Amino acid sequence: MAISPSSLFPSLLLAVALAASALVGGGSAAFACGRGSPAAGLPFCQPGLPIRARARDLIGRLTVAEKVAMLVSRPAGVPRLGIPSYQWWSEALHGVAKVGDGVHFGGEYPAATSFPQVISSAASFNASLWELMGKVVSDEARVLYNGLRAGLTYWSPNVNIYRDPRWGRGQETPGEDPAVSARYAVAYVRGLQQPSSGGRGFSRLKVAACCKHYTAYDLDNWNGYDRFHFNAKVSKQDLEDTYNVPFKACVVDGKVASVMCSYNQVNGVPSCADPNLRRIVRGQWRLNGYIVSDCDSVSVFYNEQHYGSRPEDAAAYALKAGMDLECGGFLGQYAERALRQGKVSEADIDFAVTHTVAVQMRLGMFEGDNQPFRDLGPRDLCSGAHQSLALEAARQAIVLLKNRAGALPLSPSRLRTVAVIGPNSDATTTMIGNYAGIPCAYTSPLKGISSYVKTVHAVGCTGVACAREQPIDAAVEAARHADAVVLVVGLDQSIEAEGRDRLDLLLPGRQQELVTAVAKASPGPTVLVIMSGSPVDVSFAEVDPNIAAILWVGYPGQAGGAAIADVIFGAYNPGGKLPVTWYPQSYVDRVPMTNMAMRPDPSTGYPGRTYRFYTGPVVYPFGHGLSYSKFTHTLALAPSQLSVQLVGSRTEQLNSTLNRAVRVNHARCDGLAVPVNVDVANAGDRDGAHTVLVYWRPPSGHAAATRQLVAFEKVHVPAGNRVSVALVLDVCTHLTVADAYGIRRIPMGEHSLEIGELTHTFLLEADTLPRYK
Repeated sequence: MAISPSSLFPSLLLAVALAASALVGGGSAAFACGRGSPAAGLPFCQPGLPIRARARDLIGRLTVAEKVAMLVSRPAGVPRLGIPSYQWWSEALHGVAKVGDGVHFGGEYPAATSFPQVISSAASFNASLWELMGKVVSDEARVLYNGLRAGLTYWSPNVNIYRDPRWGRGQETPGEDPAVSARYAVAYVRGLQQPSSGGRGFSRLKVAACCKHYTAYDLDNWNGYDRFHFNAKVSKQDLEDTYNVPFKACVVDGKVASVMCSYNQVNGVPSCADPNLRRIVRGQWRLNGYIVSDCDSVSVFYNEQHYGSRPEDAAAYALKAGMDLECGGFLGQYAERALRQGKVSEADIDFAVTHTVAVQMRLGMFEGDNQPFRDLGPRDLCSGAHQSLALEAARQAIVLLKNRAGALPLSPSRLRTVAVIGPNSDATTTMIGNYAGIPCAYTSPLKGISSYVKTVHAVGCTGVACAREQPIDAAVEAARHADAVVLVVGLDQSIEAEGRDRLDLLLPGRQQELVTAVAKASPGPTVLVIMSGSPVDVSFAEVDPNIAAILWVGYPGQAGGAAIADVIFGAYNPGGKLPVTWYPQSYVDRVPMTNMAMRPDPSTGYPGRTYRFYTGPVVYPFGHGLSYSKFTHTLALAPSQLSVQLVGSRTEQLNSTLNRAVRVNHARCDGLAVPVNVDVANAGDRDGAHTVLVYWRPPSGHAAATRQLVAFEKVHVPAGNRVSVALVLDVCTHLTVADAYGIRRIPMGEHSLEIGELTHTFLLEADTLPRYK
């Protein structure tokens, strides 16, 4: 979801203005098929009937004009059938957000739990936590719906790959790795939707999630290029093994109710006019739900990208591609005209409306006052349990990047005064990032640290821009008289945001000067805390002997300051890992954001992207993260050899094994798996959580990733104890490569698994089967 420039897209301004005068409805009329509804006895109001039959019945009763009105995100409703107006646009990226027109805080509904920004939560590498957060958000979303303060369709999560460290919206994503992004997507969607059996292939939904932005969208506004005009040139190989991986997982495994198409073009075709919406997303992946545009995307590709000679053409392109709902008003204005001109059929419109209506019915929105989850009320907003989970999520998100000579944790009893310094030292709104709501309460870093020790406070920089004259001298003086220093620096939404990509990876303005001067003046340990949604080149701090420790806390949510203090003073043992590579500034000096290729190109000197393909110098690698404990791994079980049985004719088998790589659809995949059992020992004197990361190195020669994360699991290991972790790698899912045509293959030969300090090799060989018909 995105907010369009008002100068270009006036239809969105109209929607915003309307939101002030109309919520979801009022009284029993807020829910279709309620008491006294003119449609109460009609089939589409009967919950016992199959969803598809109910949707078909409703659509059969609508006029063309009424159906066209349902193609936009704020349909006016159908009063003659008792169907109220509805606002489809709500957001729940890391808590119920106040972005969009669908959510209205106030009165008994003043706030909602604000979890860490997604890039921070991804650092936990804890799929169970991700699902729990989704469940809390869905509880609070239902509370607001029951109070007529919100809808039930939330255009979250954002699962785009964080390809370039300058992207302003990278903070909204689970990071650079397709496997992590896919698993996050599935876990969070399941938490939000909590599907229950509805029969006939349609599960009931608590809320309807939406995976966005399909596809290859990861540039907002950089060096003269913007998302409204950018044509992402992407190979079939990169689409298959990188950009589309999280979206496929969302639909196939997460059973998401919606997918959003993006502003950009992919290989010359606007995403919201791309026939792959129907062919791949709905056809191959079998989306059971609706496809929605980013706000005003149809207007964008007609007016800005000049795709289509007339507006009716643009409306037809979108509908025929498989888009069901537009955030905006373009389809409402031109779809009926496209129908009269023969550019679309009424069946095309029915196809789209069927998908949106069916989702509303799965949510219970056509069951009058007999709504599911009616027991959820204002007491369930910001409950003690929800706020405790926000604190735990913030703790798990913190990554310990440096800890020289075990400087952390600090002992509060040995410190008389701690100087808390930096532009983010007393941050509140900065901690919740973007696409946020109104938090239950804030605990800033200063407040959190002050709960442990006596503090003195000096900002050093009056804002993260830290330009021109700044009170750096006062900060240095405060550090000189303290027993320890906690420096909280970094970024905020003025530096990285939707519509705002970064130009470099450095700390803004004079922040580096502040850090160096304060660390030099401090007689005790200096702890550097980086609050940001993207990597920062802090090479200077990594090698500075005056800086004892470095923490990356992302944008840690409403409880961020308490979590930071708990880690610094040892109440919590950090276990976060970086979900993105931290590159040096020299990397972005040579790589334009517009190059979408993942793989390196030696002929041009292009170094490739992410840990999977880039092998050059880094500040900190993907997956880096220290602990106050020491964990070791022992391999308890893993095979040394495995056979892949082939199916099909002899010719197909021979073709399939071309270049010693078997096409997945020519392999017998049932039960074809690599069991991996790992024992994790905690050799430290503190209990701690540890993430087992399993990397796969395929045989050489397949243009595959240098290495690829194929499994991960978070485990709690008490001090001095050992925990066994059992993992199963599906060969046809986890151990495949994409060829130049985007076809998945299983490479034959010697494979390697890397788990911490361990490396295990095993052999995969093809075993042909008799011909069958």
